[in-house]
Amino acid sequence: MRPAGGRGVPTAPRALLALLALLGPLLGALGAPAELRVRVRLPDGQVAEESLQADGERDSISLELRKPDGTLISFTADFKKYVKIFRALILGELEKGQSQFQALCFVTRLHHSEIIPSQAMAKLRQKNPRTVRQAEEVRGLEHLHMDAAVNFSLGALLSPHLRNVCAEAADAVYTRQQDVRFWLEQGVDSSLFRTLPKDTEPPLPRCGQGGDRAAPCVCHYSLSLAWYPCMLKYCYSRDRPAPYKCGIRSCQKGYSFDFSVPQQQLCLWAEDP
Repeated sequence: MRPAGGRGVPTAPRALLALLALLGPLLGALGAPAELRVRVRLPDGQVAEESLQADGERDSISLELRKPDGTLISFTADFKKYVKIFRALILGELEKGQSQFQALCFVTRLHHSEIIPSQAMAKLRQKNPRTVRQAEEVRGLEHLHMDAAVNFSLGALLSPHLRNVCAEAADAVYTRQQDVRFWLEQGVDSSLFRTLPKDTEPPLPRCGQGGDRAAPCVCHYSLSLAWYPCMLKYCYSRDRPAPYKCGIRSCQKGYSFDFSVPQQQLCLWAEDP
């Protein structure tokens, strides 16, 4: 038996092996989402690290930010399906008998003008990783009344991202009937959605206003995207006949969600002062 690499065994030329060694990491990265990490200033003045990923092949963008209190906020924009997904993982207070964390998912229609395209996001680079970014534009707070629920087991038919993003919130995936109507026009099956009860007598109270903790109530949750590329900048030059892309404009935007829960225990943050 001849030892490996001995006479009689064909071997690749050294130059080819060296080339493969150089190309290996590059080939492994092809098709992988481009990631950008930035330090951002939150609305309350604190600083947090934010991760942004762009996947040109799936035409999607994701953002993730961990707040100082441990809450994990994520946002996904699915340009192919006109879907945006907000997820909040909220840490519980064990000394109050709460679970380790509670997960919420809010799914709404995506308008392509809300954020830059995935191809443009993938080209962004961080020149100074220690710089604290503050949004150039603060967009108005958006109030959303979530009056429908998404069938999580069929969620991949609405967006392939939903099953991964909302896995911890399978029983708490909310949307709006006005967005449902748009998706139905796009051919999405109506079995994905369920209308939530709205006109009750008497009206449901706000969670946290006292009463039976096992009774249904209207829960409120707010979150903010502290920094995200919301539009492209265009410059003009005498040497070019048309304007050209020369940067991005960053925005901050807050969202306020109202939704009904079957018991106040599913909205325990409403009890906080």
